[in-house]
Amino acid sequence: MTSQATHTDTPRPGDAYVQSFARGLEVIRSFSTQAPRQTLSEVAAATGLTRAGARRILLTLQTLGYVASDGKLFALTPRILDLGFAYLSSMPIWNRAEPIMEALVREVQESCSAAVLDATDIVYVLRVPTHKIMRITLGVGSRLPAWCTSMGRLLLADLPDEEVRARLAASTLEPFTKHTLTDADAIFSKVQQARRQGWCVVNQELEEGLISIAAPIVDRAGRMVAALNISGQANRTSAKVMQDNMLPPLLAAARQISGLL
Repeated sequence: MTSQATHTDTPRPGDAYVQSFARGLEVIRSFSTQAPRQTLSEVAAATGLTRAGARRILLTLQTLGYVASDGKLFALTPRILDLGFAYLSSMPIWNRAEPIMEALVREVQESCSAAVLDATDIVYVLRVPTHKIMRITLGVGSRLPAWCTSMGRLLLADLPDEEVRARLAASTLEPFTKHTLTDADAIFSKVQQARRQGWCVVNQELEEGLISIAAPIVDRAGRMVAALNISGQANRTSAKVMQDNMLPPLLAAARQISGLL
């Protein structure tokens, strides 16, 4: 007997969208540096869930070992790192890229990071620090806005113009410092500049005193899959010095990592 059911390329939400799973992820994402420990009411408020719905998800996560509670406050456990490690272990390139980044750090004596684009943010997938140069503590999994970071603007440059515009429109363009560009057209011009030159420098737009320069990591088809950057202190490394002295080894390291793909 032939089935009368029809199938489409785009599944209907009722067929494929598991709302409870999506809400569980929202609960996990509600924990952050600003809210590492939360009450049931705080989780419910942060996620838009009812207290009963938030409680069911938290207790499920607690049973699975991803959340711990003292009876009042809930917090993520180290087991949550398994979720991020699944991504990193599925991309063995980062294990092979680390020695290249370590060699770059030894050469330029500045911190080096790699990140990928996720919607309007960049997500750090590898970091080799030297000195602590930022107030923000960065590590694997850390997120920063793409529009005001060197790696973010470079990764945006690989997208079509209309997509860049859409992601800028979806971003909150608020100043972090007196140097931060907040005009969408001005930021779009910087993205276009990064596209033309194949690298990007951002001078104290994310944090006072912080300057960074980024280079692309591309796959065999020439698609940018990640970005590599060097970060330093503006009071000892100007944009010109970074471009003249650090950009060549940065580009070479990015090409080496790209070759691993």
